[in-house]
Amino acid sequence: MKLSFLSAALVSIGLVCSQAHASVEQLGLSHSYQASTPTVTDTLGYPVGSRISSPEQIYTYFQALAEAHPEQIKLRYYGESWEGRPLFYAIISSAKNIAQLDDFEANMQRLADPRQTSEREAKQLIESMPASVWLSYGVHGNEISSPEAGMLTAYHLLASPNAETSEYLENTVVFIDPLQNPDGRARFVSRYYMTVGLEHSADRISAEHNEPWPNGRSNHYLFDLNRDWLALTQPEIAGQVEALLNYYPLLFIDLHEMGGDMSYYFTPEARPYNPLITESQRESLWKIGENNGRWFDQEGYDYFTREIFDAFYPGYGASWPLFHGTLAATYEMASARGHKFRTVDGDILTYGDGVQRHFIASLATIETAAERRQALLQDFWNYRSMAIELGEKADDRVRIIADQKDPAAARKIAGLLRRHGVDVMASDAQFKACGKTYPAGSYIVDSAQPAHFMVRVLLDQQIDMAADFLAEQEQLRANNLPDQIYDVTAWSLPLMFNVETDACDKLPRVAMSAVSSDLIDAGQVINPTAKVGFIVPWGDMNAGRFLAAALRQGLTIKRTDLAFTHANGQRYPAGSLILTKAENGEELASTVVQLAQSTGAKVVGVDSSWVTDGPNFGSVNVKKLHAPNVAIAWDEPFSSLSAGHSRFVIEQQMGYPTTAIRPQQLARSDLSHYQVLIIPAAWGNISAAFGEAGVENIRNWVNRGGVLITMGTATQWAIDSDLLASAREKSAEQKSEPSHGSEKRVAGKIFHDHAELAHYIEADNPDPYWTSGVLARAEVDQDHWLSAGVKDEVISIAVGNHIYRPLTIDHGRNIVSFAAADRVVASGYLWAENQQQLAHKPLLMWQPASKGMVIAFTQDPNYRAYFDGLNVLLMNAIFGGAAHATPLR
Repeated sequence: MKLSFLSAALVSIGLVCSQAHASVEQLGLSHSYQASTPTVTDTLGYPVGSRISSPEQIYTYFQALAEAHPEQIKLRYYGESWEGRPLFYAIISSAKNIAQLDDFEANMQRLADPRQTSEREAKQLIESMPASVWLSYGVHGNEISSPEAGMLTAYHLLASPNAETSEYLENTVVFIDPLQNPDGRARFVSRYYMTVGLEHSADRISAEHNEPWPNGRSNHYLFDLNRDWLALTQPEIAGQVEALLNYYPLLFIDLHEMGGDMSYYFTPEARPYNPLITESQRESLWKIGENNGRWFDQEGYDYFTREIFDAFYPGYGASWPLFHGTLAATYEMASARGHKFRTVDGDILTYGDGVQRHFIASLATIETAAERRQALLQDFWNYRSMAIELGEKADDRVRIIADQKDPAAARKIAGLLRRHGVDVMASDAQFKACGKTYPAGSYIVDSAQPAHFMVRVLLDQQIDMAADFLAEQEQLRANNLPDQIYDVTAWSLPLMFNVETDACDKLPRVAMSAVSSDLIDAGQVINPTAKVGFIVPWGDMNAGRFLAAALRQGLTIKRTDLAFTHANGQRYPAGSLILTKAENGEELASTVVQLAQSTGAKVVGVDSSWVTDGPNFGSVNVKKLHAPNVAIAWDEPFSSLSAGHSRFVIEQQMGYPTTAIRPQQLARSDLSHYQVLIIPAAWGNISAAFGEAGVENIRNWVNRGGVLITMGTATQWAIDSDLLASAREKSAEQKSEPSHGSEKRVAGKIFHDHAELAHYIEADNPDPYWTSGVLARAEVDQDHWLSAGVKDEVISIAVGNHIYRPLTIDHGRNIVSFAAADRVVASGYLWAENQQQLAHKPLLMWQPASKGMVIAFTQDPNYRAYFDGLNVLLMNAIFGGAAHATPLR
């Protein structure tokens, strides 16, 4: 596209840009769009880029476009945000392509599965089909310019009479998701305009540019949605993934913002690349970047590539599609975080600048798709065909998930794989494979399928970074420079869910049935007409959901601290739940059946309370469970991610309500209404937020019978406040004697070599080196109620640089401890000295305090809400902790 046309287009629609370069208004060019297409000004009353549009205004504008051009644009809905806002995307193309949209979807499904489509049929499709581009804007609610660019892009495609635009639409179906995170944007927009005075301020220290907690980046549950493409816990991402799997777009672009002092970033990505991204994909991404560069050169815009933003973690929006054969990339624009922003160079960056550059990048990408239509379709077919061939040759072709210790977690993985577009089967009968016998209902994943790469990236235990990249990171550390690892280095679903899987080289000979995308199956009640009551075996999330729902319905429930054998011959693990008709009435059976159906729990009816081994129902080792009121500390200085993840896991995965309370209220209020208080990980000074009186208030509450649960870095606050008799460790590599003093004159020192100098200038007693995130093994003390129903070994995130000293036995118990140094890393890359120091250190500590207790997780068990293997520990802490505390009731 020519500079004169594009600049004129921007003038025509009234885009407001900065004076840092010649503004489009100064160019004095003109261009006519079709008057039949409503502009932003026509619909919303202000020029695009002159005001930060709310989610409702964005939705209104796309509805106006759809009403004006029903033959060229269709709106599709993929759900609602937690706060009830519509999640939608627009499909824009030529009238012919829109009329044949159903055929296009069906043909992409055919092209995506070479098992069902011959090469000859694929060739015909490739020659005749349009390409497709999916442009996703605004995944972070405070990255504000891209949704406006989505509006502008849609307008341009529909209103421009230009022949090039018509050609694009003949050759391309364009999907525009203008606002992935409406709740976060609504939070930002409301807060921003509350702070604006007589005129907008460009000062970076102004209230306009400094958001209060939790800021607008995250969604309602404070998730970073650009990390949720692995677990698919949030409707904004889960719905989008479902839509993507309907159409398999050839290009997927996720448009973001970054620091205001930067320029513009687009593909190719920084290292490390995920090794499952093919060389062909990397070459194609390079071509996308090259064309973007040409457009930016025409406009005189600065940009950069191959720095900062990598393509290793598959849970980014710009990574996940790659493993289905879609080309995916991130675009990042310097953010004004408001109407205008003064950069370190003194230039003024405007909101309109961001809109303009994202608009240009969007059109450049559409052009790439249109011009490379046939090549992109052929590459997609080749990728999906190659995936099947690689799966057929793999030694680990078949993955079998048959974890009888936690069938609920196994079912969730199977359903989650289906939601990721992976074919999963369940055996109809018992079978033999890999030298073992598996029960009926075992899940079987054949990686000889078009989603082969998705199977591997989700199920492989280890995905390695390139050796030369890791060597460079070690050298950077040796030179006291920060490493370049951008995010976590491990994410294996079976490890995070603590589910056992096996890998075989061939398919078992057994009848199989397709598995649905449900994450839980309906529960089961054995002997629903039981005379005495019901037992719920403990040890999975289904039992936890049953407990939460039963407590909310007011049922009387007991929980055993020890395993027992019932007269029916069945062994029940510690933590198992007991509900009797004597305590709950004759209607208990119907209630239990309903609860089992909705929660997936397995329930066993018993006609007798007789126990042949272990505690009887009336033993002191069987505790009555009270429905605890659970509070979560909320607001600064706590990590919004930790707070939001914790609240989500408890409320949406367990089904139990929480109350969010700000530090000021926790500090000065009567907390006796609450039995459990969760302190999320924090970035700031918790003690300062609570104040001395607040810390004393919480300490007194604990002593009176409260259960205090700390997450991750909040454990240090519990130590500092004399609530926990542990200590945070400094680096084990610290110097034996301090090398620096405060004296102005010191004795002379001779350095004999550079290594001696390097050692001298290191900080005295530094913290352990920061780690971006690995999956770490931890061993469980089975002789405590906190570990009831938990396997002997669990997997946790290990991120950051907090390592804690174990509790001594006179103060409490180390319930879960990291494994030995040679075993502690289950997946990922951990610095050698961290690996040594982390070994045998606590993951979970318990310390009694008069009538209450402190339960301290040294790593956050709710990290990104995808460590399902730790959920039973959390449920034990909340419900078991409340049962074992002894307040006056």
